[in-house]
Amino acid sequence: MNFDPIDWRGLGIATAVTVVLQLAFGFLLGPYAVGHLRGSFEEIVDLAKTVAATTATLCLPVWMARPILVPKSVPIIAGAFALVAMLGFRLLVRSWRTRNPVGIDPDAAADARRVLVFGAGEGGRQLVRAMVRDRARSYLPVAIIDDDPLKQRLTVEGVRVRGTRAHLEEVADEYDAQVLAIAMPSADAALIRDLSGRADHAGMDVMVLPPVSELIGRPSLGDLRTLDLADLLGRRAITLDSAAIALTISGKRVVVTGAGGSIGSELCRQINRYGPAALFPLDRDESALHAVQLSLNRPGLFDRDGSLLVDIRDPHAIELAFAEVRPDIVFHAAALKHLPLLEQFPFEAYKSNVVGTLNVLKAATAAEVGTVVNISTDKAADPTCMLGYSKRVAERLTAGYAAAHPGRYVSVRFGNVLGSRGSVVHAFTAQIERGGPVTVTHPDVERYFMLIPEACQLVLEAAAAAPGRGEVMVLDMGRPQKIVDVARALIKMSGRSDVRIDYTGLRPGEKLSEDLVSHRESLTRTHNALVSSAQVEPMAASALDSSGVHDHDSARQWSRRHSVAEGE
Repeated sequence: MNFDPIDWRGLGIATAVTVVLQLAFGFLLGPYAVGHLRGSFEEIVDLAKTVAATTATLCLPVWMARPILVPKSVPIIAGAFALVAMLGFRLLVRSWRTRNPVGIDPDAAADARRVLVFGAGEGGRQLVRAMVRDRARSYLPVAIIDDDPLKQRLTVEGVRVRGTRAHLEEVADEYDAQVLAIAMPSADAALIRDLSGRADHAGMDVMVLPPVSELIGRPSLGDLRTLDLADLLGRRAITLDSAAIALTISGKRVVVTGAGGSIGSELCRQINRYGPAALFPLDRDESALHAVQLSLNRPGLFDRDGSLLVDIRDPHAIELAFAEVRPDIVFHAAALKHLPLLEQFPFEAYKSNVVGTLNVLKAATAAEVGTVVNISTDKAADPTCMLGYSKRVAERLTAGYAAAHPGRYVSVRFGNVLGSRGSVVHAFTAQIERGGPVTVTHPDVERYFMLIPEACQLVLEAAAAAPGRGEVMVLDMGRPQKIVDVARALIKMSGRSDVRIDYTGLRPGEKLSEDLVSHRESLTRTHNALVSSAQVEPMAASALDSSGVHDHDSARQWSRRHSVAEGE
């Protein structure tokens, strides 16, 4: 059998052209320009695209050449063989690397913290890969646990799934694990508390991946953080109607009263992201105003386009301020809110929460403000304390202005905010730092809790969703948490085991549990499942003209009497 002699020159040219095309398409389509993990699905896809593009380009001249130099099937067969060879090589490299998750030298990870990963889903896999590829070798993944029975035989980068959470302590002891990494961004509070308790018994620290809403892209080693109170008490992703909020805020002149407080300052920061025409933080505390300005990346100067140093108790001052800046929207967050102190000084609650709110409403109406959002509290539902009485009256006054004046008037009601000024968290933290005891009024006391950013996001959502006819927008706070659980969580996070909890008895005006709505109120759902609305009986501003309030006793009596409408 005779064969034609091989045209080595032509073969060399064809090979060179093929190599050039492969490299060109490889850099263009990804496998040579992107740092893929060897043998990963992403690399395989990009490599297949590159080989397909190279093969298609070579087919054109081969099929159109006259005379026929090589069989037309050669580019296709060569491309298939090349793809198989390249994939095979990469899989061999990956298999070799995963035999030892810390590399060739086992001593490279001698100082690394040994990590037991909970979760063999995408979050856990990405986290294990990040640890393996970390050049600093800060963490060494030694085993994975997962409750899914279908994942019990998985291996990720040479790290095996070794059981479920029931085997946590056993696996931790076997592999001498020092850290439990909860690699499930969707994990709820109950799961985190359970895993945290098991990790405590095993003598391990606990770290978590943040909620999905806080992640940018895929989970990475930099996302891993220590356990905090929000993780233990519950966390959730919030879906906002950003378009509606932007339509409400963008290009508008906005005033935020009580801007120096925890809620007010966060409101300012979030409003600032939606591009208002002007934002005016308002407070009577000049130091707090200065801090807010700095947090908004503004010069620390009190120029006329910046902060408003005004006391809402001064009707003339608030009217002058609104007349000068002509706001389109007012978020009224200024209030006194410390329950025990307001029980002692009800006249102060009346002057700030009732008269102060009325002053804001009057000034807003005079300045033809389009939208007024009054921030209330769950203690205004079936109130039993001065804080609740005064805030309920504020809700009724807001509804009264909605009935009597043009524009949108709405109240927003939610519960305790973790980390806010006056929050129980600060009190407990200070007690723990002193060595205890941590004082809780009653073992069954429970409250609704949410994070400051979450509360402010939902305030903006409510402001955008509300019709503005004086209704109270009620924010979904999730499930209430026992105060004693908050105390235990903070003690646990402190790392101290010598701090006890003492029960002191319920304080005057304090309930065992709070309600978000009154027993006479009914909720109406909005387009956002986290926001509902309820109607309160409006109150005319003239009710304060003959109030006769002049001291603590009269303030309490009047506020309690007017916190409910006739017939309620």
